[in-house]
Amino acid sequence: MKQQLDISVVVPFYNEEESLPELVEWIDRVARTNNLSYEIIMIDDGSSDNSWRVVEELKAKYSTIRGISFMRNYGKSAALYCGFEMACGEVVFTMDADLQDSPDEIPEMRRMILEEGYDLVSGWKRKRYDPIGKRWPSKFFNFTARLMSGIKLHDFNCGLKAYRRKVVKAIEVYGEMHRYIPILAKHAGFKRIGEKVVEHHERKYGKSKFGLERMIKGYLDLISVSFMSYFGRSPMYLFGGLGTLMFLFGFGAVVWIIIEKFVASRSLTNQPLFYLSLVAILLGAMLFLAGFLGELINRRSTDRNKYLIDKQIDK
Repeated sequence: MKQQLDISVVVPFYNEEESLPELVEWIDRVARTNNLSYEIIMIDDGSSDNSWRVVEELKAKYSTIRGISFMRNYGKSAALYCGFEMACGEVVFTMDADLQDSPDEIPEMRRMILEEGYDLVSGWKRKRYDPIGKRWPSKFFNFTARLMSGIKLHDFNCGLKAYRRKVVKAIEVYGEMHRYIPILAKHAGFKRIGEKVVEHHERKYGKSKFGLERMIKGYLDLISVSFMSYFGRSPMYLFGGLGTLMFLFGFGAVVWIIIEKFVASRSLTNQPLFYLSLVAILLGAMLFLAGFLGELINRRSTDRNKYLIDKQIDK
């Protein structure tokens, strides 16, 4: 069994060879100053520069470095997922490798986890040095995420976050879900989610990896995580409910048309409502069956080990 450390720092990166030595030295200095046992988990997300060679060189100097290198670029969520699997620290931190996140925030965020009882503390870059083309989409994105999740965070996408260890072991991050880890944590039962204003630095090396494609994927994943939060365990509630409403609408319309035929001698097939009602009945039945099949699949795949148990009394 691996020894539990005070902190684990998970650093996903893609083509950040220039910033890595400075970042590792900074983390090491903060940890030693505060007498924290630590590990730095470096996840190379398929870099095309010399980033992994730099990590290997740093390993010779810092024995606390661990890491993996992907064969290709899988995305930040995949990198965090693998980093969380490796983490042994009592408190697990994530931060970007571009030196825009400050390791000096680690001691206070760790204190908030251990002393104030938070399960997750998210950084809030109140003053940002990003270009306006990145700031305003981020503001709108955060507003939408707050509205849909009910979690009062100003900056869901801040790379600097601190987690109680059992949080990162209980959630599964995929797609672009790294943006919504607070939502995933809340859905898993970790409701003590806090926020801390953190210092944000201008990018010192390289260029931002932010693009329109990431924004679009982010919003699609927001819809996915919202759906999974409310209907992941009971898809019948959504599909069965919509299917039942559509079926009742279609059936009621057919009854009304039949009554009109006998009372007013109107033709059945000359009315657009007749065809709309048939479509509604068919769609309603299909949605209901989709919900039923979803329930069957969900029940068969449910595993007791996926339920997170907080306390237990044995014999």
